[in-house]
Amino acid sequence: MSRSRRIVLVVALLVLGAVGLAKAQPQSGIVRPTQEPSTATLQLGAQLYAGNCATCHGIAGEGVASPRPGAGGVLGAGPPLRGVGARAADLYLRRGYMPLSSIHDQPLTNRVLFSEKEIQSLTTYVASLGGGPAIPNPQPGQGDISEGVHLFTAHCAGCHQIVAQGGFVTGAEAPPLHSVTATEIAESVRIGPYLMPRFSTKQITDAQLNSIVAYVLSTRHPANRGGWSIGNIGPVSEGIIAWLIGIAALVAVCVILGERLRS
Repeated sequence: MSRSRRIVLVVALLVLGAVGLAKAQPQSGIVRPTQEPSTATLQLGAQLYAGNCATCHGIAGEGVASPRPGAGGVLGAGPPLRGVGARAADLYLRRGYMPLSSIHDQPLTNRVLFSEKEIQSLTTYVASLGGGPAIPNPQPGQGDISEGVHLFTAHCAGCHQIVAQGGFVTGAEAPPLHSVTATEIAESVRIGPYLMPRFSTKQITDAQLNSIVAYVLSTRHPANRGGWSIGNIGPVSEGIIAWLIGIAALVAVCVILGERLRS
């Protein structure tokens, strides 16, 4: 092998090694303490909060009303967290809504950047900032799916579609619900993340919420007794197929009539 070819080979191996290292060690952008305890602790939550949340929500959870430069060049602004309790922190962290890369973006489901221990620590710390609701414990097994479909149709299907496939509304995206856990569904109903309305226990009782959760979970594996589901996106697909069949039949009739008239 010539010297030039050896140089090219060495350079190629170095490039491939650098690419592999970059893939093996992705830059998450999360600030972590040098050493973490083996279990979730309030102290760990405080440290993670100071490094990743305080820029937008304030040092003591008081919120940041006007955008201002923060750590890492991030433009910080966010609502206060005093009194939101563990419920809101649990939902936003487990769905990957936070940390948010831009204050102008809608919080959408992303890769979760914190470990289970870190999520529990952060949730505990946010709850310690002031009184607030705890993480709910829905019981979909106690719900009624037939009641759930009526409640979901009345309150949720306008944005999420009747089979929870998600959709679009003015200025926002209604996410699909097929990867959301029962607890996260209950949290979302009570919190109303982003443009979603929040529903109190007077509007939707805990028993009714169990039925909604039961219905949403049932949409993941629906019983398609009517035949081909075509993605479970509703009657749109069936209507299109009906039009195609009708047009094909009409063209066939026109061809037959034309042949008879010419004969």
